[in-house]
Amino acid sequence: MKIEKLPSGSYRIRKMYQGTTYTITTKYKPTQKEIIQLLSAKMTNPQPSKNLLTFQAAGIHYITIKNNIISPTTIRGYKSILRNLPDDFTKMLLSDIDAIIIQKVINDHSATHSPKCTRNVHGFMTAVLNLYCPNLTIVTTLPQNLQKKPYIPSDDDIRKILEYAKGSKFEVALVLAAFGLRRSEICALTTGDLDANTLTIDKALVQAANKEWVIKTTKTEAGNRQIYLPDAVVKLIQENGLYSGYPNSIANYLYKVQSRLGIPHFSLHKFRHYYASMSHALGIPDSYIMAAGGWKSDSVLRNVYRHALDGKKEEMQKQAANHITSLLS
Repeated sequence: MKIEKLPSGSYRIRKMYQGTTYTITTKYKPTQKEIIQLLSAKMTNPQPSKNLLTFQAAGIHYITIKNNIISPTTIRGYKSILRNLPDDFTKMLLSDIDAIIIQKVINDHSATHSPKCTRNVHGFMTAVLNLYCPNLTIVTTLPQNLQKKPYIPSDDDIRKILEYAKGSKFEVALVLAAFGLRRSEICALTTGDLDANTLTIDKALVQAANKEWVIKTTKTEAGNRQIYLPDAVVKLIQENGLYSGYPNSIANYLYKVQSRLGIPHFSLHKFRHYYASMSHALGIPDSYIMAAGGWKSDSVLRNVYRHALDGKKEEMQKQAANHITSLLS
């Protein structure tokens, strides 16, 4: 029989009996009598064999059984998290993991990583543990998210970029980005997706776990949508064709354009922010913005996209000021 104190302060007792190893964990150092009682109960009602898995094995199995359900991007993220978790945690048996150990891993991780990254790690850890150890109570204090005001491109930013891109292979891609399309959606479009002024969006080009590019369904069910394109954009597509290339190439081109134009650097995804903010400033109801952009819920709009463009904000304030001034006269 082996008794050892864990980093969390708990005590782990292991005993081999008739070829089977029995493990119990306590929050305190038990007496010999208590150990005998606990081991007796364990032998009478042994834990399911899945709790004898290490977290590493459970994590790999978790990813495997959800391989066809979650997106390739999510799978890559899960594999990266599992690869970068500390060895002393991934080698632990599930039966030895408790809330204190989880808190320690998260606390250590947060010292060198952003709150968002730390929350993603915790999300994967708890997803695995909830599946294999449903009776485990997990209460973790997580770092607070940093409240950053996202940069929303202005009308002038978008106008300059689109003017610069005229005649290039990226022109159509950037125009469609201004209509709220994700870059993965832009790269998966085919000529059959355009019917008169209606563009159907139902797929995306994403990188699989093996780093190969594959066509998958859109990110969410709400991503399957149809949007209206004006005649000028339809004509542009008919004359130049749809973008044929990879998502990263668009992002790299955008970065170069921003440097040459001397405008703030922002990701291609910020074109979606622009579309939502511009639509909101124009008074378009959120339900229609969500439908056009493929957002599943308005929580995304509340948390990220409801930032009035600076020019529009000043214009609205001037309208209110003029109204009050009219009362004075």
